[in-house]
Amino acid sequence: MGRPVCVAKIAFACGILGRNVGLRERGAMAGERVLIVEDDADINQIVATHLARRGYSCTQAFSGSEARLLVGSEGDAGDFPFDVVISDLMLPGLAGEELVGLIRARDAAVPVIIISARTAAADRIDLLKLGADDYLTKPFDLDELVARIEVQLRHRLRAERKDDERVVRRNGGEGAASAACELRFRDWLLNRDARTLRVAGEPVELTRIEFNILEIMMGHPRHVFTKAELFEAAWGEPYAADDNTLNVHISNIRGKLKASGTDGYLKTVWGMGFKLVEA
Repeated sequence: MGRPVCVAKIAFACGILGRNVGLRERGAMAGERVLIVEDDADINQIVATHLARRGYSCTQAFSGSEARLLVGSEGDAGDFPFDVVISDLMLPGLAGEELVGLIRARDAAVPVIIISARTAAADRIDLLKLGADDYLTKPFDLDELVARIEVQLRHRLRAERKDDERVVRRNGGEGAASAACELRFRDWLLNRDARTLRVAGEPVELTRIEFNILEIMMGHPRHVFTKAELFEAAWGEPYAADDNTLNVHISNIRGKLKASGTDGYLKTVWGMGFKLVEA
């Protein structure tokens, strides 16, 4: 059992004073890059030390404005500089909610985990709608944080492997692969290779989970999906009867489609799950 951070805020013997931490323990994971955004210096350092000992390469930011400089802005060239972001909400310079939006504008797929003292369900729902992937309330267990990071990285790795497989298939037969990589439903056109959605020709930005949900449903447009089916297919994890998480992502998809007038394509089948509405 890991230490809750409220107990762990003591004079810890870590011997690490810099903002970029690179400790490794035997058998630790390869150095995935983690950005930790937390204005409480003790909590920031404790999290960085714990993750570094698990093999992560940590960069620490102590304000929202500092994090903004580290992640860059929409339109910046090059890959996103981190593999996962951990952020508090109440930050000086730039609020955590704004930071999530900035990160999503830079990279729709990078996992974002929020750590916050806010415990209201509405706060968690709002953050998921903004594009956060997970939410931990303070005080939290350090080993649970590590486990949640590993889950998010596994999800992203699976998505990347699927993308690689599609590229290989496409290169093996350009014509057939081009047709196979596209899914059409009424005004929607989803490209599996590029992981993009266009509605009546206009692009709609989706997070990784949102894309997975639509890909599954558009692949079987007449099927009524139970919540368990959608969750396990989209997240790649066993369903834990967490209806709220799935409902938030469905609501977020509808919100993004509302401007195009196609949000009604997604129908709730009460007592069962969700389906697509054919013309």
